[in-house]
Amino acid sequence: MSRLLEDYKTNIISDLKSKLSFDNIHQVPKITKIVINMGIGDAKDDTKLIDKAQEELSLISGQKAIRTKAKKAIAGFKIRAGMPLGTSVTLRNKKMYEFLDRLVNIAIPRIRDFRGLNPSSFDGNGNYSMGIKEQIIFPEINYDKIDKVRGLNITICTNAKNNTDALELLKCFNMPFSGGEES
Repeated sequence: MSRLLEDYKTNIISDLKSKLSFDNIHQVPKITKIVINMGIGDAKDDTKLIDKAQEELSLISGQKAIRTKAKKAIAGFKIRAGMPLGTSVTLRNKKMYEFLDRLVNIAIPRIRDFRGLNPSSFDGNGNYSMGIKEQIIFPEINYDKIDKVRGLNITICTNAKNNTDALELLKCFNMPFSGGEES
């Protein structure tokens, strides 16, 4: 069992139950999945960029990344429907907790000029989204072998009913939020 999952089952559930004043442990929010997405806008010109990004995202997540395709054509950007434009990974269960552990304890501290995550980046239903400007903060990426620095989006989906419950859940997982409170 991963370290964070074990900590969630032994400590975090009881802490959240008392903090959020729930009667039942099944009311306590939990993380359901983590979606990592990397959009490559330059892929419309060179499709080999998708292969490299897919390989890097697979290294970061520990699971094979899939290609995402354009749903409809946009003439102004020279994009046709069905053209591959990015890669995506959905993590669940054990791999999800292992990725979250690496994200919080290894990758986020390596971000340059980091002042904390924005606590108002919740969507209203308890899901948190964050953007990372450089994929090189992950130790799995060899700095000498990358062709271009790319950003990626990480969405942490929870079953919390509101943003405050989800914020408390992520704080229990030691997510480094900045001092400003949620609006």
